[in-house]
Amino acid sequence: MGSCLSSNPPVDIEQVKKFVDGEIADNKVMVFSKSYCPHCKKAKSALNSIGAEYKVVELDGRSDCAAIQDYLNEITGARTVPRVFIDGKCIGGGSETVALKNSGELQKMLNLPDKGNQQ
Repeated sequence: MGSCLSSNPPVDIEQVKKFVDGEIADNKVMVFSKSYCPHCKKAKSALNSIGAEYKVVELDGRSDCAAIQDYLNEITGARTVPRVFIDGKCIGGGSETVALKNSGELQKMLNLPDKGNQQ
């Protein structure tokens, strides 16, 4: 599987923090994901199903993947992906994003019409 490789050159953690913080600040909806991850696909599918606009950073293949996940753990309490942010706040991962969509809360958070409990 495409995981974060430990053989990559060392990364500047301050640059990683600046990158992650910037992406979260610059995008109303920000998703840190891995392209092969089923939970990431669920989160993106939930966002797509309500017509949400969002930015995705796919971590697999990035030389700073492990450092980004370490920093996401530092700021969210979890290293796993996806990490979904709305208005700068982490709402959780795939299961949380789907649950918020199914309850209509995700649509409210994004000022989008509630299309019902579509799975």
